[in-house]
Amino acid sequence: MREFNTRPKPQRMKSLDALRGFDMFWNTGGQKIIFALATITVLPVFKWLDVQMHNVKWEGFAFYDIIFPLFLFLAGVSIPFSFDKRIANGELKTSIYKRSFKRMMLLVLLGLIYNHLFNLDFENMQYASVLGRIGIAWFLAAVIYLNSSFHWKIIWFWGLLIGYCLLMLFVPVPGFGAGVLTPEGNLEGYIDRLILPGKLYLGTMDPEGILRTIPAISTALFGVFTGHFIRLQDVHLSNLRRGLLILAAGLLSLLLGHFWDMFFQIIKNLWTSSFVFFAGGWSLLLLGILYLIIDVWGFHKWVFYFVVIGMNPITIYLVQNRIIRFDLIRDFCFTGLVNIRRKQFSHLLALSVTLPAYGYFCIFFIEKRYF
Repeated sequence: MREFNTRPKPQRMKSLDALRGFDMFWNTGGQKIIFALATITVLPVFKWLDVQMHNVKWEGFAFYDIIFPLFLFLAGVSIPFSFDKRIANGELKTSIYKRSFKRMMLLVLLGLIYNHLFNLDFENMQYASVLGRIGIAWFLAAVIYLNSSFHWKIIWFWGLLIGYCLLMLFVPVPGFGAGVLTPEGNLEGYIDRLILPGKLYLGTMDPEGILRTIPAISTALFGVFTGHFIRLQDVHLSNLRRGLLILAAGLLSLLLGHFWDMFFQIIKNLWTSSFVFFAGGWSLLLLGILYLIIDVWGFHKWVFYFVVIGMNPITIYLVQNRIIRFDLIRDFCFTGLVNIRRKQFSHLLALSVTLPAYGYFCIFFIEKRYF
């Protein structure tokens, strides 16, 4: 008879922290390296990579579009590790709910602060935020995880994606009709204009708007399924095979995303169901590759910097160009060199100061006390 259990692993999964740090690396200025190389070398490969370092304007997908969904996916991966360990240690579900709710509300508050809450200009303030979206989607995915069997989790996952697809394609918007997936005519934007106060990021809608919370929950559940699979201790499933299956699941998810794209386009600003699968596919591929390299084959010394960042992502997101201006540190230290060298070289100098500064700052911060 097949024997398996889902007891928590004793060691922290380094590939998870490394991938989270890799994600934050690009979010905090890593793309400037590619821009500098593209400008200095004028090589076609760097020109192509530079294009990938920008979000697509509307329909389609570029590498930089993975940053946000990857973070939410990884937050979902952490849920089985964290919650099952707490339950195994005797913590009551009511206590876990309270902790999770506080975390959600803190992320919503931090998102408002990031969007200049302290300016007190409430009429022109953007109320929806990246951190708020992460907090709400993560919390609702956590509630589903704590209260549903595995089969019901799958039903929730598909139900949210299919339900969102049906809403966006078949509920008419006044003046536009149904299924108009333009910045002005989509249902998500219409609801944002009706309900959200303050300023909408795109004018007619907000990328972190109300309705797209629905598919964002499925992105977090995508991570939950992955975390559950990684934790599964099966005598017939080696870690090597586990990593290869994660890669295979990533390829399958990309195919499903392409298929859904034929009638519900991949649009990050709407977080379409096809986008969930396409971004989820790339998230699985990245996690599978790092899982094999770091946790299976043991090549982990090179990821120390990414691990440090990955254990402190919220701090890094908040301080960059909001609380601490690392670009001012760069200018103070390297103005002379920047003036001597080509202007594009300044982007490489920026990374030489800002990225190590992020890492050392995080070591002394108390983020893990709250997150």
